Amino acid sequence: MNNDEAAALGSEQMRARIAWYYYVAGLTQQEISDRLGIARARVNKIAGQLRADGSVVVDIRLPLVSCVELEEQLKAAYALKQVAVVPSVADDEQLRRMIGDAGGIMLDALIADGQCISVGWGRTLSASIKRLRSRQLKDSSVVSLMGGLTRGSETNTFEVSTELAKTLGADCYYVTAPIYCPSIESREILLTHSGVNEVMERARKSDLAIVSCGDLSHKTALTAMSSVGERLPDLKKSGAVGEILGTFLDAQGLPVDHILNQRVIAMPPADLKMIPNSILISGGLYKADIIEAILCAGYVNCLVTDEAVAQRLVASRR
Repeated sequence: MNNDEAAALGSEQMRARIAWYYYVAGLTQQEISDRLGIARARVNKIAGQLRADGSVVVDIRLPLVSCVELEEQLKAAYALKQVAVVPSVADDEQLRRMIGDAGGIMLDALIADGQCISVGWGRTLSASIKRLRSRQLKDSSVVSLMGGLTRGSETNTFEVSTELAKTLGADCYYVTAPIYCPSIESREILLTHSGVNEVMERARKSDLAIVSCGDLSHKTALTAMSSVGERLPDLKKSGAVGEILGTFLDAQGLPVDHILNQRVIAMPPADLKMIPNSILISGGLYKADIIEAILCAGYVNCLVTDEAVAQRLVASRR
C-alpha cells in the first residue's frame, strides 16, 4: 500500500467513526472533536458530506476495518455464523442504541414469511426492534422465551414481544407466568399448565431467536428485582457471572446450583442450540464475562456487540 492509498484508507476510517458517533451514538460535534482530536469545523464538514454523498442514509455504509477484523476473528474463535461489532462509547444508553441498531440490521436480513421468532427481554432488544422495517409477514409468529415482570417496562418480555409482533404483523404468544416462581413446587405446577407448555414448545421449534444477557451489577435490570437483588451475594458465591433468559451461569456457561435457577420460568439456555439462528445482542465491558460464558457454551450462533468486548473476547482465546 502506497502513501496515497494509506491516506485514503485513514480518511475513510475517520469518516466511518464520525458517522457512527454522530448519527448512531448521538454524540455532539464537540464531543466527537474531543474524542478524535480533530477540529470541530472538520467534524461538521464531514458530517454534512456523509449525508450529502449518500454515505449515511438508513444504514452506515462505511465499515470500520478494525471492527470487521474483530468480526472475522470472533467467527473463527467461537464458531459463529454472523457477527456485528460496533465502536464502543462510554455512555451506556448510547452504546445500547448503537448495538441495538446493529442488531436490528442483522435481524432484519434474517426475517422471512412463515417464521416463528422467539424473543427474550432487555433494553438492547427493544432498541433492535425499533430499528426493524415494519411489514406484514405471512404465517408468522412471535413467541416469548421467558416469563415476565409484574410491572410494565420496555425491558419486560411482554412489551418486547408485543412490540416485535406489531412491527412484523405477526401473531404473538406469551409465557403467562412470572420470571421467577415463589417456590420450586409452584414452578412445577405452572410448567404443567397447557398454555405455558404450548408456548415453551413453540419457542423450542422457532426459526430465529434474539436474546440479551445481564451481569450481576446494578446496571442489569434483572438485579433490580428484590428476589434477585437480595440474592446477589449468594449468586456470586455459587460462581455466577451473569444470566441469560433468567438462568444464572458460571464462567464456563453452565447453570449454577442456585434456588433462582430452580424457580425460573424460561426456556433453558441449552435449548437455544436447537434454533437455526440464535442472536445474542449485548455489549459493555461489564458484560464481557457473561457474554464469553454464553459463547463458550455454544448457546448462540450469532453475536452483536461492541469493539471493547470483542477485543476482550478475542484476547481470551489466544
